[in-house]
Amino acid sequence: MKVKGEARERIIQTAAYLFQLQGYHATGLNQIIKESGSPRGSVYYHFPKGKEELAIEAVKYTGKYIEEQLKESMAKSSDPVEAIQHFISVTANQFNDPEHIEGIPVGLLASETALISEPLRCTCVEVFKNWADIFADKLMQYGYDKEEAEELGMTINSMIEGGIMFSLAHKDKEPLLRISNQIPYILRKKG
Repeated sequence: MKVKGEARERIIQTAAYLFQLQGYHATGLNQIIKESGSPRGSVYYHFPKGKEELAIEAVKYTGKYIEEQLKESMAKSSDPVEAIQHFISVTANQFNDPEHIEGIPVGLLASETALISEPLRCTCVEVFKNWADIFADKLMQYGYDKEEAEELGMTINSMIEGGIMFSLAHKDKEPLLRISNQIPYILRKKG
């Protein structure tokens, strides 16, 4: 017996992977159907509004996946520098096998669709904010005031997203590692 939602999850995971690998515009519903092994009708049943609705769900799925990684990294150390560097290291190590990087399509989809899909753009903004808020929460626990923590959280998240783009372009994790080396300078020690 199949678990309810299993087909839907498989479709979302496949879409997230294909959007990451080839982009929103180069990925068609027929390819998602084929790669996920799902019947054509199940895609239209679960996503009656089509590709845009599926892309929104893929971004939310990826957002939750990265949120869990962020939370795990933030729990590794009480020192935000060490915790953030741990997250960047985990992210950078994915570039050892670029074909299997997970959690990248949010930035790619945002840059590719921001001017043509308001619902998708808003979903990307929400996901980026959730990630930045996790950094900000860690910084507030360490003694930063809310305003500074939120500004730094957004800055760190933006740096990591930019580092991911550089790493993708270079097929090398070095840009992310360089960003990691800058974290102690950006987060002045409180005390």
